[in-house]
Amino acid sequence: MNVNVPPPPAIEADRLTKRYGEAVAVDGISFALPAGTVTGLLGGNGAGKTTTIGMIMSLVAPTSGRVSVLGHDMARDAYRVLHRMNFESPYVDLPHRLTVRQNLSVFGRLYGVRNVSERIALLAADLDLKDFIDRASGKLSAGQKTRVALAKALINEPDVLILDEPTASLDPDTADWIRGHLERYRAKHNATILLASHNMAEVERLCDRVIMMKRGKIVDDDAPAKLLARYGRRNLEEVFLDVARGRSGAEKEAAE
Repeated sequence: MNVNVPPPPAIEADRLTKRYGEAVAVDGISFALPAGTVTGLLGGNGAGKTTTIGMIMSLVAPTSGRVSVLGHDMARDAYRVLHRMNFESPYVDLPHRLTVRQNLSVFGRLYGVRNVSERIALLAADLDLKDFIDRASGKLSAGQKTRVALAKALINEPDVLILDEPTASLDPDTADWIRGHLERYRAKHNATILLASHNMAEVERLCDRVIMMKRGKIVDDDAPAKLLARYGRRNLEEVFLDVARGRSGAEKEAAE
């Protein structure tokens, strides 16, 4: 008898915890992100976002709990899935002496990309890198570095894409274009995107769901429109401030 088995979540955390001595960076969080969705991971400094991302990428070992990506336990089988993932942050510099083309070539080969030169040429056209593709990465402007970081993140056409402030330092027109590119990429590849950003308008535009963290715990988790309704706010920035200042959606509903 044929039984249709649903695919595993693209990213799943189960009671994920990370302690550093007595300090608890991530405190037993659980969530599951279906394939093809875009989820915002929000929280103030020290909320646990970076540690959570580190555990998803197998860069940080959990103290307890587990995290899986595309059905593979990242503590045991990360090697089976890392080539299907990628990460972008404008705050992580590429080697300064290498040109943009050389950096992308190195990462393309690390990810086992076939026809790396063709892939780089396509990304250069898509992300408008052609004017500085052969310039040393250390001599780029902040906005150019952001575009190159995104090109590096897309070099292997990942199924799971983790983004940290993907439009930082970009002018509004270029930032809007990048968001459109991400939307098209998600639709074309059914990619799963986890987005950490302090740009609340960006989160509202791109995300199907928002997970809000504070002091290592998930304090709210819902679609942007439902969060706005629950907190009685006009935008996610106001919701973010409520969470940061300790006012929950449940308290807002009770007050009414």
